[in-house]
Amino acid sequence: MATVKKALMWRLVGSASLRAVSTSSVGTFPKQVKIVEVGPRDGLQNEKNIVPTPMKIKLIDMLSEAGLPVIEATSFVSPKWVPQVAAGAKEVAVFGAASELFSKKNINCSIDESVQRFDEILKAARAASIPVRGYVSCVLGCPYEGKISPAKVAEVAKKMYSVGCYEISLGDTIGVGTPGTMKDMLSAVMHEVPVAALAVHCHDTYGQALANTLMALQMGVSVVDSSVAGLGGCPYAHGASGNLATEDLVYMLAGLGVHTGVNLQKLLEAGAFICQALNRRTSSKVAQATCKL
Repeated sequence: MATVKKALMWRLVGSASLRAVSTSSVGTFPKQVKIVEVGPRDGLQNEKNIVPTPMKIKLIDMLSEAGLPVIEATSFVSPKWVPQVAAGAKEVAVFGAASELFSKKNINCSIDESVQRFDEILKAARAASIPVRGYVSCVLGCPYEGKISPAKVAEVAKKMYSVGCYEISLGDTIGVGTPGTMKDMLSAVMHEVPVAALAVHCHDTYGQALANTLMALQMGVSVVDSSVAGLGGCPYAHGASGNLATEDLVYMLAGLGVHTGVNLQKLLEAGAFICQALNRRTSSKVAQATCKL
């Protein structure tokens, strides 16, 4: 009987200390998160059908009315000129990669060559007082090279930050990352680039986008890319699904008490609009649960 009592006491004490450890190990979250809505650019460019300009403008207007502070509208793909200066954009982005093979497939040049191109764009942008954001693709895996080392990601992020990109968005382009690999990658990058200049861009191929984003938030990142209705994907990776859905991100952040300034109901309406226009089902779990799309 005494042995049973001792075992019972040990289990109670043990479970209490486990609770204490698990509670203390939870990291703090930023008080405010800036959401960069990439749906009109990154999301729609992966659709098979061309979206008419008036429809795209309406989507952008709806997203703006929902309170999203940054919305990526479109992309210029020719490397022969710098169209953004004449197009009236207030900010532009350049796209690099932590994988040599992906860089050659995606933008037809090596990583070093891409950084040289960025330098030219940054000079033109500086002359026009336009800030430039830098993207690093394949930070947690590549469809051609497989696993990418955190050191390589840190090296590329440092180069892009050094040439003048004010913010570096780290993209899990094919959505293979986990919170563990996200932690390792961010730890390496944060030795080279200030955390205040970092953002994360997660795809949900393996259902890890929210979990990976949560890890980044716990590590101090306060800028997150997402796409309304989870639109998007990587055309170079078989089975790669879309971006983290903005609706799901906003719902999670609201539950954590993190301020975004985004009205979830208006955001859901924007998602419903574009999904109806594209005749497709939303990839947002929140939208599926609340709007029955």
